[in-house]
Amino acid sequence: MKVALFGRSFNESFTESFILMFDVFTKHNIDVVIYEPFYDFLIRDINFKPPVQGYFHSYEDLDKEVDFLFSIGGDGTFLDAVTFVRESGIPIVGINSGRLGFMADIAQDEIPQALNDIVEGKFSIEERSLLQLETSKNGLFEEFNYALNEFTVHKKDSASMITIHTYLNNEYLNSYWADGLIIATPTGSTAYSLSVGGPILIPNTQNFIISPISPHNLTVRPIVVPNHHEITLRVEGRSESYLASLDSRSSNFESSIELKIKKADFQIKVLKLNTHSFYGTLRNKLMWGADKRN
Repeated sequence: MKVALFGRSFNESFTESFILMFDVFTKHNIDVVIYEPFYDFLIRDINFKPPVQGYFHSYEDLDKEVDFLFSIGGDGTFLDAVTFVRESGIPIVGINSGRLGFMADIAQDEIPQALNDIVEGKFSIEERSLLQLETSKNGLFEEFNYALNEFTVHKKDSASMITIHTYLNNEYLNSYWADGLIIATPTGSTAYSLSVGGPILIPNTQNFIISPISPHNLTVRPIVVPNHHEITLRVEGRSESYLASLDSRSSNFESSIELKIKKADFQIKVLKLNTHSFYGTLRNKLMWGADKRN
């Protein structure tokens, strides 16, 4: 087996668990390639030089023969990992080095058993849909115009709201007078969209969520639409440019640019342990049923 490791950094409290991961890799003769800036962090800040067989810096030089890519961090790191695997079909394993994580859902105390389960094949592979952004002019997210969580359009300053004219398959839906608009996938339904009142979707549902950010009219609520629909946005306001985001990547765009969002033609594979379920994750991460009095 060969695995790739991707991360940015982690707190000192995670060091022991991370070193333990390499003990398991060595025990099972697992070859490891690592994101080189992450390797530099380990040597510089953790004083740990892991035994690895190679390095990668980008999607282009990631060995496509690896069996899994381990994302070490939180959900933000997991989203960054998506830009490395893309359409390669390499499953991502989310190792959580912090606290809250929906995609990075293997907790620190679960790592030894989780790694043994992976070696023994006690897991399943989920396929998560992405959205794709197309624009009427080139230059916006040309390197990777896809998102696992959401696409967001937002005003750049606090002066005034913007108007986002929205169409579904070229049929007019609404002009959102708001601070911005979120188009979320089922995976992204527990992220930014949830924070503005959007619903939670089960990961394999075939839908998008359109959620306004601080709408002027309180009767304008989030709406769930089929993800085979193409969503077209035209933005206007007092500014000449606005902010667009695909997951954690942002870029400015001019008001003359038309934005089109549709379902991507490939999916991201995510490893899920047999002991984990989406409903269990909801209960644990959102503390459903928790009561201080109990």
